[in-house]
Amino acid sequence: MKPAAQTEKFPRQFMHGTRGERTGFARLTLTIFVALLSVAGCAKHNVATRQPANTPASQPSGPPPASAPGQPGQPGASRPSGPPPAIERQPAVPGEYVEDGVASWYGVPFNGRRTSNGEIYDMHEFTAAHRTLPFNCVVRVTNLSNGKHTEVRINDRGPFVANRVIDLSLSAAQAIEMVGAGTANVRLEILSGPNPNVGFFAVQIGAFKVQENAERLKAQMQETYPPVTIATYDSPNGTFYRVRLGRLPSEAAAQSLADKLHAAEQMTTFVVRLDD
Repeated sequence: MKPAAQTEKFPRQFMHGTRGERTGFARLTLTIFVALLSVAGCAKHNVATRQPANTPASQPSGPPPASAPGQPGQPGASRPSGPPPAIERQPAVPGEYVEDGVASWYGVPFNGRRTSNGEIYDMHEFTAAHRTLPFNCVVRVTNLSNGKHTEVRINDRGPFVANRVIDLSLSAAQAIEMVGAGTANVRLEILSGPNPNVGFFAVQIGAFKVQENAERLKAQMQETYPPVTIATYDSPNGTFYRVRLGRLPSEAAAQSLADKLHAAEQMTTFVVRLDD
């Protein structure tokens, strides 16, 4: 800064006083300057520590929260292979649904084909086919011979073989060590999913590769057991035409009809859920 600018800050008489006066004035000026700095410093400290109204006194010092799981249609949203995550389940209701029977499993040539609920079958996922449980039910399957169990999601219909209750994917069958034997006595327990008692049920009485044969059986049974419908199924071995009777409000009522047909008509019958 220019020396002249500094001298103009003081009254002219101080510039012509004695040496002692000038020294005393300098000390006084220094004292006042230090005092002003102290006051200014205190004022600055008070402003820095006062929080604005309705503002938290501090912010979290930890790492930012983890990103939320991907939503359907976003990157990272695909489900990895394995049993359905526990977080997606509702609490199990003890005794709500328990079924004992024979399990089988299916892989090639069904792998890569469309399942009954429209998904593409992947034998390395933990899924299964059942004739009457609602789609997306999560079921615990226990191998009664060794106690091993796994959990599967129902996404397909079957098995349409007498005395079998569920068809497991390859991975699920491996988990309970039944691949080599092909079948196992199992217990099924629902863990979560839609109410298995709500819906409509029918009795399947035949499956034909020739559509005319299915139409003939339908016409034969229509008068006595209406309604009779034909459901098509695109299998690895070609299209099948499945003939089904009734539209009953419970599985028990459908099973009663199935038993009647088996006794009166000597038919092999399967109770099935109507998904449409």
